[in-house]
Amino acid sequence: MEAKEVISEKRIDELDYIRGFALLGIILVNILALLNIGIPEPNTLDASYQKFLYLFVEGRFFTIFSFLFGLGFYLFISRSFARGEKAYILFTRRLVILLILGIVHSMFHPGEALLFYAIIGIIILPFYKVNKKINLVISLVLLIVFAVLATKILLIIPLMLLGLVCGQYRVFENLVSKTKQIMLFTILTFAASVIGFYIQYQSIPSQPFINMIFMDADGTYDQASTFLRIGITIGPLLSAFYVGLLLLLLQFKVFHRLLSPLKYYGRMALTNYLGQTVFILIAGKLFITHQLSYIDTLLMCITVYAIQLAFSMIWLQFFKMGPLEWIWRIITYWKVIPIRRG
Repeated sequence: MEAKEVISEKRIDELDYIRGFALLGIILVNILALLNIGIPEPNTLDASYQKFLYLFVEGRFFTIFSFLFGLGFYLFISRSFARGEKAYILFTRRLVILLILGIVHSMFHPGEALLFYAIIGIIILPFYKVNKKINLVISLVLLIVFAVLATKILLIIPLMLLGLVCGQYRVFENLVSKTKQIMLFTILTFAASVIGFYIQYQSIPSQPFINMIFMDADGTYDQASTFLRIGITIGPLLSAFYVGLLLLLLQFKVFHRLLSPLKYYGRMALTNYLGQTVFILIAGKLFITHQLSYIDTLLMCITVYAIQLAFSMIWLQFFKMGPLEWIWRIITYWKVIPIRRG
């Protein structure tokens, strides 16, 4: 009875908004790894857009997505327990499916996130029963350590654990009554982000660069690599500010309605995340003989946004969940789940 009182079955719309927002940023960076993109010419629009990506996008939206996976981890298991289900078995099956999807997806998109989410999900599963204060300390310590080391993949561990902690503390429940706390959080993270942004901006390369981190033979990093590493280090700060600002805006009805397409986009996160790769690879085939520019990738992403946002909004008028989310749920529960509304 207690678990049912603590964990509500009601969907938290704000999480869908945040998830949709994260998807918008993830594709802007992922497309660079999937297509043949040339290094921009100095003092061009492409060069300016490259700087924008690595100041405001890279390492920011991936961080949000990882955090949300940890929070979803907590909500799934808690609600399963509240319904009297075998939560650990269901969640493990869910991760195995995600692992298979990740393996297949990595064949087309090396370094993609789903594979790591599945593996790390198994690793942090025991932390579900750990005291929330202990989890909070562990997640923050690991987050600081891995951020300072600029180890992007390892950052997934504390980010997912921090998401689990926010679930334990019920941070995202009844957000309407937490406007003051959200405002304070947003102000503090903005101040920290300004400092971090200033530090990264001071190391910005004078010339366009390859978006890879290299270490020289003597163990030092060149200017571009230092710039990219600082971006990874401060990434969680800017991500926190983005989330705080979005939550603050959603307290107002006008923004709640204006940004509503993000809610539908986020509800079909798995379908849209994998769909992004499909669209990008198709575009790559069409332009296989062309050297694409950074601005070309932006235009492609805007096109994908338009298609997927429209599709998500239309699809969810008739169905309860996205097509891949539906298949994922069927295999998780090993039974056919009704998908049509009504």
